[in-house]
Amino acid sequence: MLLLQFLHLTNPYFLLTAGFGGYTVEKMTGRAMKKKFIVGTVSLILLTGCTGSMPDLGINNGELTPCPKTPNCVNSQAISEKNYIRPIRYAGTQQEARARLLQILESEKRTKILTAKKNYIRAEFKSALFRFIDDVEFYFPKKQTGEVIIHIRSASRIGYSDLGANRKRIERIRSKF
Repeated sequence: MLLLQFLHLTNPYFLLTAGFGGYTVEKMTGRAMKKKFIVGTVSLILLTGCTGSMPDLGINNGELTPCPKTPNCVNSQAISEKNYIRPIRYAGTQQEARARLLQILESEKRTKILTAKKNYIRAEFKSALFRFIDDVEFYFPKKQTGEVIIHIRSASRIGYSDLGANRKRIERIRSKF
């Protein structure tokens, strides 16, 4: 028994399995090793939940939290060109824009609205496959012209790249206005 466990630990090409008749040792093929790796990786991802911790977001001195130095964030108040996205402009009142935005967010799949204040909305979007969570914020500063400007920040909680998911989401929301 001890020899079988040692064999398994020192050589990943052997698979130690337990059954009713005791332990067996099988030599793993490349395909079996690939399957073991995939199952292990997916299990690890599902067990960790892919959620990350909830960041401290909100409005500070009339600005949304800046994007980190990763490309998985867009912000209408960003200085960096890679993170910048145009704010949403709405011809109407702030109340109408807010109501329309809440309606759009409620129609989106896997979306949870966390905060809905008069000038600020925060929501979480969860990806379908791995359940990654993106934090999305909308800020309605005081109206200065004849239109409402909605500042936006959308960022992934974990990882480096989101393959443009946050930018696509905001453009989809913009198109529904």
